[in-house]
Amino acid sequence: MKKFINEFKKFINRGNILDLAVAVVVGSAFSKIINSFVKDILTPLISIVLGDEGFENFKYVITEADEAQGIVENAVYYGRFIQNSIDFLLVALVIFVMIKVINKIKDEFEEIIEDIVEEVIETRDELLKK
Repeated sequence: MKKFINEFKKFINRGNILDLAVAVVVGSAFSKIINSFVKDILTPLISIVLGDEGFENFKYVITEADEAQGIVENAVYYGRFIQNSIDFLLVALVIFVMIKVINKIKDEFEEIIEDIVEEVIETRDELLKK
């Protein structure tokens, strides 16, 4: 049992596991932000075009509801599928744009660092020549 616990400690303390745990937590928080942006900002703007109902209420009724006879409505809610598809595309678009911006900023920082390193090397070489 002691060997098992030591192996488990070693497994948990590896950098990859900790990085993965951090990524999951940050990804979960980021997901909430993106979902809120889509549902609370973009979807209401889209509903201006479609009217107050939006896509979610689009359905094909197979059997009408009849409360007196205890029959519940049976319907194909294709509007929910359309809405979920649009949500997915909007979330993917927002994530794509954010990654594109982050990569651009990262590339600019890398260029700045390369320039600084080159200047330091040139200065060092000049000092060594003297």
